[in-house]
Amino acid sequence: MKKVTFLGAGSWGTALAILCANNGHEVTIWSKVQDEIDMLREKREHLYRLPGVKLPDSIVIEENEEVACKDRDVIVMSVASPYIRDTAKLVSAYISKNQIIVNVAKGLEEATLLPLCDVIKEEIPQADVAVLSGPSHAEEVSVGMPTTVVVGATSEKTALYIQDVFMGDRFRVYTSPDIIGIELGGSLKNVIALAAGIIDGMGLGDNTKAALMTRGIVEICRLGVEMGGNMETFFGLSGIGDLIVTCTSNHSRNHNCGYLLGKGKTLEEAKEEIKQVVEGVNCAKAAMDLANRHHVSMPIVEQVNAVLFENKPAEKALQDLIKRERINEYSNLSWDKR
Repeated sequence: MKKVTFLGAGSWGTALAILCANNGHEVTIWSKVQDEIDMLREKREHLYRLPGVKLPDSIVIEENEEVACKDRDVIVMSVASPYIRDTAKLVSAYISKNQIIVNVAKGLEEATLLPLCDVIKEEIPQADVAVLSGPSHAEEVSVGMPTTVVVGATSEKTALYIQDVFMGDRFRVYTSPDIIGIELGGSLKNVIALAAGIIDGMGLGDNTKAALMTRGIVEICRLGVEMGGNMETFFGLSGIGDLIVTCTSNHSRNHNCGYLLGKGKTLEEAKEEIKQVVEGVNCAKAAMDLANRHHVSMPIVEQVNAVLFENKPAEKALQDLIKRERINEYSNLSWDKR
């Protein structure tokens, strides 16, 4: 049995906390939001994020960050991506040398363009920081639907340790040394999922969305490999796997936000209706800035930014994508000159 604390009581943190408690671990959930603390203690249920899913009696709800972090085997960073740095700063003094921290948020920090594990390392340099990601909606994990994810860590020892903590009868965990690839796959797919939602909101068909997803993973690979990720990672669970689930599911905040945009809502109206952090909106600008920095072509990401922040009509963005200069599908393939 391990002592595991979850910093953040949103849907994903709560779902994973339930999973770990059911695996027999001693679990604590921490939140900075007092209303959330009171709700989880009194109702033993997240009424807004995971209605109908009860917390095991063994899970402790804690509002004191020192109590939540001291003498724990694993700390899971499960706040939304915009709050990762502030949360890491808040708890840094209570984290011991080589303390394992598992980031389960997906995104890039807009101001610095850093992946979230790097943000955590800046604020908690003494920690052993890892990432858990993959196609995994909280709504399904919380009720035990079979799910598969991947853990990325600096050492195999840490990866195997985290694998043992989370692995269960309905939750399979793979391991990988490619932290940057896993993080970029999980972050960039949210931008593509916004575009997929826009397509559905516009009433376009399967052909259009299949094309978008296929060319979307190409863009993710271009930037990901340029930044040090492994190509195989982007064709795995945190790449294509997460892209598929996020682009096609009504559980996805990113898809649902895009859908509302495709129906003619403004970005502010869509975000107000979703009522949760839409990671792809926060990531879109950072992804475009990284593409420019690394001289990588990402036309879908470029058009998503134009729709989100420049009021470009979605139909015009689609036409501009389709009418781009003619090219080979893969630039490294050529015809025999005989």
